[in-house]
Amino acid sequence: MAPEIHMTGPMCLIENTNGELVVNPEALKILSAITQPVVVVAIVGLYRTGKSYLMNKLAGKNKGFSLGSTVKSHTKGIWMWCVPHPKKPEHTLVLLDTEGLGDVKKGDNQNDSWIFALAVLLSSTLVYNSMGTINQQAMDQLYYVTELTHRIRSKSSPDENENEDSADFVSFFPDFVWTLRDFSLDLEADGQPLTADEYLEYSLKLTQGTSEKDKNFNLPQLCIQKFFPKKKCFVFDLPIHCKKLAQLEKLHDEELDPEFVQQVADFCSYIFSNSKTKTLSGGIKVNGPRLESLVLTYIDTISRGDLPCMENAVLALAQIENSAAVQKAIAHYDQQMGQKVQLPAETLQELLDLHRVSEREATEVFMKNSFKDVDHLFQKKLAAQLEKKRDDFCKQNQEASSDHCSALLQVIFSPLEEEVKAGIYSKPGGYCLFIQKLQDLEKKYYEEPRKGIQAEEILQTYLKSKESVTDAILQTDQILTEKEKEIEVERVKAESAQASAKMVEEMQIKYQQMMEEKEKSYQEHVKQLTEKMERERAQLLEEQEKTLTSKFQEQARLLKERCQGESTQLQNEIQKLQKTLKKKTKRYMSHKLKI
Repeated sequence: MAPEIHMTGPMCLIENTNGELVVNPEALKILSAITQPVVVVAIVGLYRTGKSYLMNKLAGKNKGFSLGSTVKSHTKGIWMWCVPHPKKPEHTLVLLDTEGLGDVKKGDNQNDSWIFALAVLLSSTLVYNSMGTINQQAMDQLYYVTELTHRIRSKSSPDENENEDSADFVSFFPDFVWTLRDFSLDLEADGQPLTADEYLEYSLKLTQGTSEKDKNFNLPQLCIQKFFPKKKCFVFDLPIHCKKLAQLEKLHDEELDPEFVQQVADFCSYIFSNSKTKTLSGGIKVNGPRLESLVLTYIDTISRGDLPCMENAVLALAQIENSAAVQKAIAHYDQQMGQKVQLPAETLQELLDLHRVSEREATEVFMKNSFKDVDHLFQKKLAAQLEKKRDDFCKQNQEASSDHCSALLQVIFSPLEEEVKAGIYSKPGGYCLFIQKLQDLEKKYYEEPRKGIQAEEILQTYLKSKESVTDAILQTDQILTEKEKEIEVERVKAESAQASAKMVEEMQIKYQQMMEEKEKSYQEHVKQLTEKMERERAQLLEEQEKTLTSKFQEQARLLKERCQGESTQLQNEIQKLQKTLKKKTKRYMSHKLKI
């Protein structure tokens, strides 16, 4: 069970100082410690519209994010508050309160646009907070939405002469929630009652006309419809008499308008139940360290004067995580081999079998923790390291066997060597006694367990080193005739040749085992890679289907509103998406065949 993060209050994540966006290292430390998946809720809106109050309620507190009590914008940059998710076990809720938009003291709206863009990029649910009704003034204040395509790129290198359309963004943009504060009108249209969601859809309808004025008028509505397929709206009554609003965070729920209290409770319940885990393209669930990496990548890109790019951010994150995945896999391999291997192994195959199981598990660890491994570079790196680990184990096994067998020979044969030195076998009939003793000791050596793969080679090397001693005892034995001595010399040579042939055969078997192991290793990597590619392909198709569905829904809406020109453009985008999907599927199948 992952440890929970306990922040007693919010902390600045991205500072906005003198027009510069700077990341707070202390906030990054907190993110880096969150191993759970994160649900990221960001709130944006004009300054002094009560954004911080809603975020405090989501944190389960009355105080925390600064509310302020003047017309001066209090929150600067982006502030973060990480709390245990109240409805999703093993998840962390990350609340991002942003600097109020439209503060005249800032001089221009460049920072506002970047703050808005960062809130979109980092969140899984974006709350847009405004005062009163959705009228044209409210829409005009949402021009930050129209700036998104000028502030964010989805691809690092779009096709030449091709502009990114809304479909490129829908796959990673957050869900959109519009909160209307101090709402005093009845929810109705043409005399018919409306829900808050119906009111939002009604307000987003496009004005008929094709003039430049009409296009500019419709642009915010069109961008919201395109970029945020999933939308939700909440309206809030005035919580208390306006003279007491400055003390809102000090007041208890009993002192507030009951309708307002219920509306806030409904809003929080919806966010807790419906806000999704922050997910990147390919179905990659974001945790604290991944969110930390995204923050660093985006701020670094903005600081260089470039546009934040989702594809580049994911690839930068992949570089970090894939490198860590290799280390996790190697650590798992080392742990498993350390627990299972007892050197010297009795046979090479025994060691290779243990290696294969540990390698398969290590590869599974890598596959689970890696993503976007372009050209499979990190998997190849893992495979190379595992191969080296295997070879090192084989070398250690060989050395352990040699050392063990040499020590064993010393124990078994040292009494015989002492007897030779004492001249016990330098007498008539001594050679036969010596050979009998030698054979008895060889039998004793063979009976010893777990000598390992060097048992025969070490024994033969030892016997060869004693050939001169054996020959000396043979030649001094006066009982044996010259003919018998010649026969004995030939017998010894034949046994030596037979032992050498056996050693060559064992070496060939070991070589064959190593070649077979390499092939099995390759096939295991291909098998796991293919399975992962199938999962990624299914995820890709799901994302493409989601985007197509969004486009069809948008097209149906535009057709209903008789905006044929926009509908035709969408039809072209849909056809382009379908062609892209077909190309990606064909490319995937081609790549799979190459494997």
